[in-house]
Amino acid sequence: MGVLAAERIKITSTKSPWWCTIAVVVLGLGLGAIVGFTSKLSLDSYNNDVAAGNTPDFDPYLPTVFDAVGSGVGGFGVMVLMILAALTVTSEYRFGVIRTTFQAIPNRTSVLAVKALLIGVFGFVLSFVLGLGAFYLAKALAGPDAGAMLSFDVDGTWRVIYGTAILAFLQIVVAVGVGALLRQSAGAIALLLLWPLVVENLFGLFGSVGRAIQPFLPWLNASHFLGSDGGIDFHWGPIGSLIYFIGFTAIVFGLAVFVVNRRDA
Repeated sequence: MGVLAAERIKITSTKSPWWCTIAVVVLGLGLGAIVGFTSKLSLDSYNNDVAAGNTPDFDPYLPTVFDAVGSGVGGFGVMVLMILAALTVTSEYRFGVIRTTFQAIPNRTSVLAVKALLIGVFGFVLSFVLGLGAFYLAKALAGPDAGAMLSFDVDGTWRVIYGTAILAFLQIVVAVGVGALLRQSAGAIALLLLWPLVVENLFGLFGSVGRAIQPFLPWLNASHFLGSDGGIDFHWGPIGSLIYFIGFTAIVFGLAVFVVNRRDA
């Protein structure tokens, strides 16, 4: 409980967590609103062309729950939370505070675990609430016609909403582990952003070898769990992808704990 109280005070007494929270809220709800509004414009334009006797050269955009929640809350929002999680570790190394922390709390494993738990639970709750908010906001702005796919009657809707929160928790744990392994803010942030956004998608350019590797990449499995397979032939279903990402998270965090306990602060 002492470790929990100490880490809570360190996190809440700085401004960066509050700014990151505001950024997550704006990104999550803002992108959800944009998805709903643009879908309504797209359908209205399509209907106007039909009413004028023209043949539209496009199909109207009917967003799914993955578009409304996964892009904002589960995409950019969670990335901000990962940056926050990594900074809670790398900032202490940067300013030398980590030495004082480990002197006060010799159990280094508990320090990393509490950091991951505190931010992870916060990220889980925030992502779940914002996921529901983005869903209803997109549905309201899209209207009954353009928002036809934004319904809990559509299979997989609940999995996207609660799955986004689960993956937010897991990705925050990964971010704490990466921060502890690299100990530098720039390197940790670059890796956490480039890995899911760029590196994993590049494997698709390497022909059959890259396509054979893609089903085993962690963030692509996270997207598969939420319902977006990206045209990849996975060897398991969505729940299997979640289990795979949990295993990946355990490996990264376990390696971070091992390294932190072995090397000097």
